[in-house]
Amino acid sequence: MTIRRLPLTLVNRIAAGEVVERPAAVVKELVENAIDAGATHIIINLREGGQSVICVTDNGCGMTQEELPLAIERHATSKLPDEDLWNIQTLGFRGEALPSIGAVSRLTITSRTQNDDQAWQIHVEGGEVSDPRPASLAQGTRIEVRDLFFATPARLKFLKSARTENDYAREVIERLAMAHPHVDFTLQEDDKRPVRFAAHPEGMLASDSILRERLRAILGPEFMENAAPISASREAMSATGFAGFPTLHRPTAREQYLFVNNRPVRDKIILSAVRGAYGDVLPSGRYPMLVLFITVPPREVDINVHPSKAEVRFRDGNLVRGLIVTAIRKALEEVAQFTASTLAPRALTMLQPENRSTTFRHVFDPSANRTSFGGYPSFTTAGSTALASSMLADVPLSVRTSALVAEMPSPAGRLGAAVAQVHGTFIIAQTEESVIIVDQHAAHERIMYEKMKQGLTAKDIKRQILLIPEVVELDTPDAERLIARADQLAELGVVVEAFGQGAILVREIPALLGSTDIKALLKDLAEEFGEYEEAHSLRDRLEAICSTMACHGSVRAGRRLNADEMNALLRQMEHTANSGQCNHGRPTYVELKKTDLEKLFDRR
Repeated sequence: MTIRRLPLTLVNRIAAGEVVERPAAVVKELVENAIDAGATHIIINLREGGQSVICVTDNGCGMTQEELPLAIERHATSKLPDEDLWNIQTLGFRGEALPSIGAVSRLTITSRTQNDDQAWQIHVEGGEVSDPRPASLAQGTRIEVRDLFFATPARLKFLKSARTENDYAREVIERLAMAHPHVDFTLQEDDKRPVRFAAHPEGMLASDSILRERLRAILGPEFMENAAPISASREAMSATGFAGFPTLHRPTAREQYLFVNNRPVRDKIILSAVRGAYGDVLPSGRYPMLVLFITVPPREVDINVHPSKAEVRFRDGNLVRGLIVTAIRKALEEVAQFTASTLAPRALTMLQPENRSTTFRHVFDPSANRTSFGGYPSFTTAGSTALASSMLADVPLSVRTSALVAEMPSPAGRLGAAVAQVHGTFIIAQTEESVIIVDQHAAHERIMYEKMKQGLTAKDIKRQILLIPEVVELDTPDAERLIARADQLAELGVVVEAFGQGAILVREIPALLGSTDIKALLKDLAEEFGEYEEAHSLRDRLEAICSTMACHGSVRAGRRLNADEMNALLRQMEHTANSGQCNHGRPTYVELKKTDLEKLFDRR
């Protein structure tokens, strides 16, 4: 076979495949060009998901008659004046977008600078370029893309429905709008009502307030009400943004908005750092909502990794990762005792009659001599657990309680005072303005876990010597795995030694665990060590083991508590980090406002 040069039009179409993979990619390139041109108003018009028409109009600096032909030449750009790829100050810099788009569509560019008396227009169809001709336009640029991929029909087969392609394009615009809150964006999809992200003039609001307003417009008030501000810096780098509460999570990472120097990115180091920062406060397989802006000196990050410019490479990835983890954890420390406000509406929805699996029935004996209120027995003391159990013997399980208090003492803290325990699992507490439902096992599990982490950090986990050492029989691989890490277990207060084939002798356990099922504990520890072999740092492995031990040592569901025990748990929650969710990321409590309850019973 003979080596030959491919035709220029074919070369351009091949290259365009890396830059223009779908209509959203065209929107991204054109809007970024508008932002780089200094535009403050950008209008995006889409027809049929962008396949029929994509039109982007801006009020930027515009282009002259002489610049228009250069704009559609490959690797011609105004954004690298000193030709330094390590000092990129703009979103675009490769000079590939417009030539790539023109190679696979019918492209029309109309532009006018401030000093020109008229606008100029140039047309490109499948790579064929016309001469510039006069046109009509105010200062700025209008780029119209028609019949996308008409020159590469095979690509059309890979496009989704018009609605899906519109969604992709809108996501691109939303991300750019977050990064540039001083720019006004308007999106028109077919004949739908336009979507506008209005910009506030410079000086009208503080920079932080402008960003908050833009995020509220895009992500909604739910996110802003359930997110903590991020602010941290290290050397010449900074991390800002908003971290969603751990209980405000999603099934995918789509609602994690990541930016490097105001450029939307999807970077593995950043995603890994976010997972690490939320590590022990999220349910498995769930992802937090997050808006994160990383600012680094241009020479510390390589943007020129892929034509799409969505990937970056940091000179010091460990420094960036450490900054992100520290920044997010610092933000969460302030709010991790709280649960997302979205839990209350969800709970109220489940309480609606059409969503109940069973209905309450009055089965009390009307002839019985009881003091009742609304058909249910009343109790005057918190310690009448036994009496309550006997009096409620004929009450349906769905409403049975193990402790009820008629008179609520003055709330001692943010979570109020305990008034009841339901099903031996849930504590009902009351404040002046709300009712709080606490999962006692989940709450105590978090308390135990945080105490163990503190002891691990201080290397001061108190141990309890067993009067009679316990011998635990395990599978040989599990036993060998534990013995091989006996030193790490000792740091956690678990002292073990080999006791024959597949047997472990346990001499000491952490004092916090009290009376626990040691065999079940060791089996879970062996599984944890198997899962965390070499993929995680020692600290991560030890914290994972702490989580397992805390689960074994916490108050179990089904254990009946008296009023003093319930209130003590509430007070501990108020002073424990991350107490809004357990070690597995599940919420530890739900707060129902008095106004919510009044709405439930049509009192409002």
